[in-house]
Amino acid sequence: GVLGVFGGGGVEITGSDVLLCILSKDNDVFDIRDVRQTRFTLGNGNDTEVMRKFQFDFAKLMQDYQIDSVAIRERQPKGKFAGSAKGFKMETAIQLIDNLDVRLFTTTEIKEQVKRNPIPIDFEETGLKKYQENAFVNAYVYIMKKTYRSDEM
Repeated sequence: GVLGVFGGGGVEITGSDVLLCILSKDNDVFDIRDVRQTRFTLGNGNDTEVMRKFQFDFAKLMQDYQIDSVAIRERQPKGKFAGSAKGFKMETAIQLIDNLDVRLFTTTEIKEQVKRNPIPIDFEETGLKKYQENAFVNAYVYIMKKTYRSDEM
């Protein structure tokens, strides 16, 4: 991308849904991209065709909006907040998309980053749907990490 312009997708996986928010930052201005689809629901995750279609549709959306990177909040494999099997399948399908830089962030990493660089806008003012909130935060954290990467190295 152009110097100073970062774009990224934030993904939140819950149950059998992938929730999406696309954010870009040009210098210091954040822009929430309007995309045709912000929720993908997986049907039968044991069906190879269903998985392929999910992966294809997600990849196509990224391609159409020229998004080359995605941030996903890591889910726990076990315990109270464990992710569903479907969720892990969708996460893997996204990770395996060619030319898509996929980063998994822990909840702790996300909290630390937001504490260091508070989100400059109230979520209510973004115009996004409530279900996109975590995806929005994930995209924000990824952009902040990209922006300040040089300082942290």
